[in-house]
Amino acid sequence: MKQINAVILDWAGTTVDFGSFAPTQIFVEAFKQTFDIDISLAEARIPMGLGKWQHIEALGKLPEVDARWRQRLGRSMNRQDIDALYQAFMPLQIAKVVDFAAPIEGVSQVIAGLREQGIKIGSCSGYPRAVMEVLAPAAALRGYAPDHWVATDDLSVGGRPGPWMALQNVIALGIDAVAHCVKVDDAVPGISEGLNAGMWSIGLALSGNEFGATWQEYQQMSTAEIERRRALATEKLYAAGAHYVIDTLVQLPGVIDEINQRLASGERP
Repeated sequence: MKQINAVILDWAGTTVDFGSFAPTQIFVEAFKQTFDIDISLAEARIPMGLGKWQHIEALGKLPEVDARWRQRLGRSMNRQDIDALYQAFMPLQIAKVVDFAAPIEGVSQVIAGLREQGIKIGSCSGYPRAVMEVLAPAAALRGYAPDHWVATDDLSVGGRPGPWMALQNVIALGIDAVAHCVKVDDAVPGISEGLNAGMWSIGLALSGNEFGATWQEYQQMSTAEIERRRALATEKLYAAGAHYVIDTLVQLPGVIDEINQRLASGERP
């Protein structure tokens, strides 16, 4: 039987930082601190999954943000503005990211189970290397350490939605075929990344950016609100092309079993 032999995992909202709050809050702070312009957490989430410079660029193109920017500065955001915001973002993010390094509930156990099956654990992120060099060891101290990680600025060709970070994991881990890989992400650019790399792509509807709640908020949320948010996230991730959408990484082993059966019958992503 042809089997999945590697999973490529996103970081914030997938393996650590339930709700993906570390990057979103810092974007809000960087805009306010640098240009005294307010953006909402909801706006900060819209381009999530892109590299952080590209994320800032995309935020500046949102009609509502562009209107505020023009009202404040008399023009739209330019490249120098993006650079200034990125320079403000980086030290704030580096300082804050360790506070969001704990694995999401059940992640460590899932990773251990996958490794028992001989599955390798790759990862990639919209975070640049300077942030990952702080986050990765902090997460390892708390029980999560993939076999390999790639940062969004590691490769000259760029990051998501291109396939390059995922494919760099394939090379580093020595995987024999991209069809034997699963890419898991909580945001649309990460789903596209997996599809563009020729992998099975799985979206996370509850633990990540699209659901947009902390673990504590989720625990206190009404069933109706959970279902509303889950439905919206699921629809968006399937619309992006995800082969499967699950709540959290806890459900991944069951999906891998199903994919193994599909591979055995000759199916490919």
